[in-house]
Amino acid sequence: MSASIPTTGALDGLPPEWPEYLLPFIQAQARSSKRKIVVLDDDPTGTQTVHGVPVLTTWTVEAIAGELRDRAEALYIMTNSRSLTAAAADELGRDIGANLARAAQQTGVELEVISRSDSTLRGHFPGEVNALKLGLGAPSLPCLLIPFFLEGGRYTIGDVHYVAEDKQLVPAARTPYARDAVFGYRRSNLRRWIEEKTKGRAPAEHVTTITLEDLRRGGPESVADKLAAMAPKSYGIVNAAAYRDLEVLVTGLLRAEAADQSFIFRTAASFVRVRAGIAPRGLLRGDELTAATSHGGLFVVGSYVPKTTTQLTVLLKNNVTAAVEIAVHSLLVEALREKEIRRAVEAVNRHIRQGEDTVVFTSRKLVTGTNDEDNLAIGHQVSDSLIRIVHGLDCQPRYLVAKGGITSSDVATRGLGVQRAMVMGQVMAGVPVWRLGEEARYPGMAYIVFPGNVGEDNALAIIQERLARRT
Repeated sequence: MSASIPTTGALDGLPPEWPEYLLPFIQAQARSSKRKIVVLDDDPTGTQTVHGVPVLTTWTVEAIAGELRDRAEALYIMTNSRSLTAAAADELGRDIGANLARAAQQTGVELEVISRSDSTLRGHFPGEVNALKLGLGAPSLPCLLIPFFLEGGRYTIGDVHYVAEDKQLVPAARTPYARDAVFGYRRSNLRRWIEEKTKGRAPAEHVTTITLEDLRRGGPESVADKLAAMAPKSYGIVNAAAYRDLEVLVTGLLRAEAADQSFIFRTAASFVRVRAGIAPRGLLRGDELTAATSHGGLFVVGSYVPKTTTQLTVLLKNNVTAAVEIAVHSLLVEALREKEIRRAVEAVNRHIRQGEDTVVFTSRKLVTGTNDEDNLAIGHQVSDSLIRIVHGLDCQPRYLVAKGGITSSDVATRGLGVQRAMVMGQVMAGVPVWRLGEEARYPGMAYIVFPGNVGEDNALAIIQERLARRT
């Protein structure tokens, strides 16, 4: 198994980046192309690198077709498929793929489809990607895996995917994410990871590799040649350690597509921004994210990854004036559930009305079942309870932060009634903010979607300090 390496030494020892800034070329191609980038996001956090693009939480042909006629560079469809069983995720992928194909036919718009998932490799792969291809009517598309995510410290070097922790690059299989109760894995080398996830149907030696040598010394032409040679139904992986690497990749990709090669993608968030030709923008200001009210702000924390627990601990210790802990063991016992939810709703409303920034969070001891289905069912029950607490709000919080992918999805769709939102940008690196649509419970509200596995230990505390009401 690969070992951890010092971050600075690992990055400094790489070949120099390709010298040419290629984003203007990519943007020009995006403007002149009839092709729309459509991103199926398995939780809402994948909007963490973009701005000015719409997000749908519904996927009817009519809704998709309406967005395809819009001039935005990309369209996100939030599937929340990571919260589903593998069979349900596959069925959803086929359905959305079929709707995308019909909407494309109606509008005459060509599609390039990205399955955006977790930068630490958790998700339904390859099942939902294969199901999506079937729905699109393109089962032979080769698939490119690109989990590089600069904002979260995720790098792929020498085919090994790393997570930056404490000035070290830790192979992904050595992190807590690899021990996920549903989506765990043993391999950090992405070729071996694909072999593992496909149960040997895609042997590692048959997986195409786009190396850093290809990207930084060979350039777009070298990349285009490798991509053009990919066989139908095959897999490829992309090494990357900087945004310039993705620019070279996309430029090569455009050349390969001009020669009639097509792909489907399984990626983290960084690739989407470059592929759509979206320029980076600065972080959002605090006054762009708060409502004109004396009420307190609200944090809803459901994620159980260790990073979230550490961030929650710092927030509770240093910042938040009111904390409401939900006992998970009570939520899982029918006789205790209603009383626990009622208690939480009353406490949250009281604190927010008094102008106190409040955090409602699940107890930190992870409760697991005996198999994947049990674990997902427990997660659903906990999430349902958090949504009922959000439903019970009797006033609009000054701001709202949802921590965790599944939590933020359920808060948006079921707690706030969101069907369409616009991505405003980011409050900090890797933490997106949505402007809610008119159909939502709080129209026009800024909604902060905080991934469970992103940010320094004090990240939640920093947001609270930035958004706190000044008296």
